[in-house]
Parts: sequence; C-alpha cells; structure tokens
Amino acid sequence: METRELRYFVAVAEELHFGRAAQRLGISQPPLSRAIGGLERRLGTVLLERGSRGVTLTGAGAVLLREARAALDAVEAAERRTRRAALAATGSPAVVLAAKAGASGELLAKLLDAYAAERDAVAVDVVLCGPGEQAHVLRNGRADVALLHRPFDDTAGFDTEDLHTEGQVAILPAGHPLSARPHVRLAEVADLPGLPLPRWPRPDGTFPDGPGPKVRDHTQLTQLIALGRACAVIPESGRIGLGEGLAAVPVPDAPDVTTVIAWPPHSRSTAVAGLVRAATAL
Repeated sequence: METRELRYFVAVAEELHFGRAAQRLGISQPPLSRAIGGLERRLGTVLLERGSRGVTLTGAGAVLLREARAALDAVEAAERRTRRAALAATGSPAVVLAAKAGASGELLAKLLDAYAAERDAVAVDVVLCGPGEQAHVLRNGRADVALLHRPFDDTAGFDTEDLHTEGQVAILPAGHPLSARPHVRLAEVADLPGLPLPRWPRPDGTFPDGPGPKVRDHTQLTQLIALGRACAVIPESGRIGLGEGLAAVPVPDAPDVTTVIAWPPHSRSTAVAGLVRAATAL
C-alpha cells in the first residue's frame, strides 16, 4: 500500500463521507472513490459500507484505520526527525520534549535544569500539549521524548522509565461542604449535584457524552470550578499553584498516577538519552 492510499482511506474513514473527505484532501470525489475501490480489491475485502444514509466502517475497515494512522504517524515521525537531525548541525534545537500543560510543572523545571547542567547538553524545545496529546506528538515525530501519565496516557510501543507516583485530589469550589473534609471518596465526587466532572476530548477531538462541561485545558477547568460549574479529580501535584476560590481534598480510593518519561524504542539520540538519564536521577 502507498502512503497516498492510506491518507485517502483515513480521510474517508474519519469523515464517513466521500465528498467531505475529497474536500479535506483537496481533490475531486471520483479519483478518491476509485482509489478506495482499488484498495478494497487488492485487499480482497470491503472496508467501507456505502449506503443512502452515508458511509460506515466495516470490521476490516476499523482495523485498517487503526493501522493506517500508526503507519502515517511513523512516516511523519521519520520525516520530522530526519529534518531535525539535519538542523542540529546548524545549532538549532536538537531535541523536543512534550509535556501536558498544567501538569508536572515542578518536575519539568527540575528536569530541564538537571539536563542543562550536563556537559554535552543541547537546547531543548518544550511542547506543551492538551490532555492526552503527548503520546500522539511523540508517535508522529513532533517530539523526541515526552512526560506521560499512567493510567491516562497510552504508553504502548514506547520505552519508559517511571519517575514519580502520586495520589489524586478532588478540586472543588472553596467553601463547598466537602472542602472541609480530610478526604472524600471517588463516588462522592462523581455524583455531586450541580458540579459534574468535566469532559475531556478523545484523541480524535470528539467529546464523550455526559452532563459535564467540555474542557480542553487546565486553566479552563480551574475557572469553571471556581465559578461553581464543575469539579475534578487530578493528580496531587496539580494542587500546586491553585488560585483563590479553589480547594483540594485527597481522594484515597482514586487510582494512583505515575509520571513516566517515554521515548521511541529505536531512538539513538544522545540528547534523548541525556534527558532520560537526568530524569531518572532526580
């Protein structure tokens, strides 16, 4: 299969509409339809069911969508890392570190300081991501190394080193009756009248169903909580720097969160190795 065919298929599978997919790709619909038909004939299976109500993925199509996304990410990663390696000789930043905005701030600062003190340290570009985006930017080559958080982030396919494990806390509006408690149970937080848990975007950008507000970043979340529109359960380190109008209460029965440093297993970058070494020494 060619990368062009995979891009065509992914566009149709994500849009579930040939016309929208063609517009997204900047081509007309007939060659797109022919390309998908040719791909199905070569694979010997139907990937997309066409009907009067639109397009749906078959079981085989769902498998190809997952594999095609991974393959295209790998191609993009190879292109980006090759360009970055070429730029390194000119003095441009040679390593990119991805981290979740609003999380692990203290750890990130210590890591960058520790790495900068190494004799062969190079400049580091830090990419701050939205929830769940770090793994994706690491897979597609926008980053060389990332700070991920289990169990929230997918670490499959990466080499990792555990850095820190912590409990979680409930973030509530200051003055809420639960804010005076020494701890709360997860079920209590999940069922607070008028303070629904937020809905974070999935990897494809869509939001799960539910009563909670749609949230894309930590700043947006804390403002909604201060306004009495939501509550949240976050890693304990997230309580650092909370503004006025917010209270943090431990949630002992919430799953522990482990921060890991992750990198592609085939990486031969000395800068990545240096960052990993500095992180595990903290």
